[in-house]
Amino acid sequence: MRLELVKRPQRSALFSAVSPLIALVLTVAAGAVMFSVLGKNPLDALYYYFIDPLRETWSLHELAVKAAPLILIAVGLSVCFLSNNWNIGAEGQFIAGAIAGGILPVVFPDFQNWSVLPLMMLMGVAGGAAYAAVPALLKARFNTNEILTSLMLVYVAQLFLDWLVRGPWRDPGGMNFPETRDFHAFAILPELLPSAGRAHWGIVFAVVAALVLWFVLRKTLKGFEIRVLGQSPRAGRFAGFSAPRMVVVAFLISGGLAGLAGISEVAGAIGQLQPSISPGYGFTAIIVAFLGRLNPLGIVAAGFVLALSYLGGEAAQISIGLSDKAARAFQGMLLFFVLGCDTLIHYRIRLAGRATARRREVAQNV
Repeated sequence: MRLELVKRPQRSALFSAVSPLIALVLTVAAGAVMFSVLGKNPLDALYYYFIDPLRETWSLHELAVKAAPLILIAVGLSVCFLSNNWNIGAEGQFIAGAIAGGILPVVFPDFQNWSVLPLMMLMGVAGGAAYAAVPALLKARFNTNEILTSLMLVYVAQLFLDWLVRGPWRDPGGMNFPETRDFHAFAILPELLPSAGRAHWGIVFAVVAALVLWFVLRKTLKGFEIRVLGQSPRAGRFAGFSAPRMVVVAFLISGGLAGLAGISEVAGAIGQLQPSISPGYGFTAIIVAFLGRLNPLGIVAAGFVLALSYLGGEAAQISIGLSDKAARAFQGMLLFFVLGCDTLIHYRIRLAGRATARRREVAQNV
C-alpha cells in the first residue's frame, strides 16, 4: 500500500480563499503543542506572540519597520514565482542592495546634499537587480538551476559584506568594531512620525510597490504574460512570449525590490552597515509571498502577520525565556502548513495497493 497525490479536476474556490487562514490556525495549534513540550505556558506564549506587540504605539512603529522589507521582498518574489522562476536568493540581493546604496555615505562621506538619499535608493535597486541578474542569465543562457545559483550567492553576499565592514569600509574612529561609519543626516531615510516611533518611509515604498505590481499583474499585458508563462510555458510560446526574456525580467524586478528593501533598512532602521543587517528577511519573505497567495495586496497583510511573529518572538524570548530557535521553528511551521494546504487544494490523497500502483507505473511508461 502507498499514498498517492492525484490532481483534482477542479479546485475549490472557497478553500483557495480561506487556505491562509486555515494554515494560520493550524500553526497556532501546532505552536501551542510545541510550547507545551518546551515547558512554556502555551497561552502565555501565544499572548506574547500576537497580542503584546500591538499594545503600545512604539511597538506598532516597530511592526511597520519589520513589515517593510518583508513586503518589498515578497512582492518581488511573487513576480518570480508566478512566472515559474524560483528565486531563493533574495537575502543576497537584499545585502547587495544595502552595499551598493551604502557606497555614497561610506566611501564619499563629504558628499552631502539633498540628492544623496535618492541616489542611494536608486543604487540600492540597481545593486539588487544586478545581483539577481547572475542566476537569471545563467538560467536563460545555460538552463542552470536558479534555485541553487541564487541560494549559493546569498553566502557570497554575506561574506563580502562581512569582509567590507571588517576591512576597507571599517569606521576608522570606531574602536575596531566591525562596522562602517554612521550615515550622515542626508543619507538617513526620514521617519514618518518622529515623535511617535521609528517607522520610516520604507513602509511607504512597500505599499506603493505592492499597489503598482498588483496593477501590472492584473491589468496589463505584461502581467498576463507573466501568468501565462508561469501556468503553461507551451501556451506562452504559442502566444509569442519569450520564456528566457521573462526569466531575466522577473529576476530583475525581484532583485531590484530586494535591493530597495536592503538600502531602506540600513538607511532607515540601522543607520550604518554591519556584519549582519538582516534576521533572515529574504527567506521569511518566501513565507510571506505564499501566505499572501502571490497577490501583492494579500502580501501586504501577510507581511504584517510575519512581522508580528518577529516582534512576538522577541517578546517571548524576553518575557518567558523562549529560545530564538523555537521562534524560528514557529515561522517554519507557518510555511509548512501554507504549502500543505495549497497541496491539498490542488491534489487529493489516494491509498493505492501495490498491484494498482504497479499497473499505473507500467501504463505511464508505455
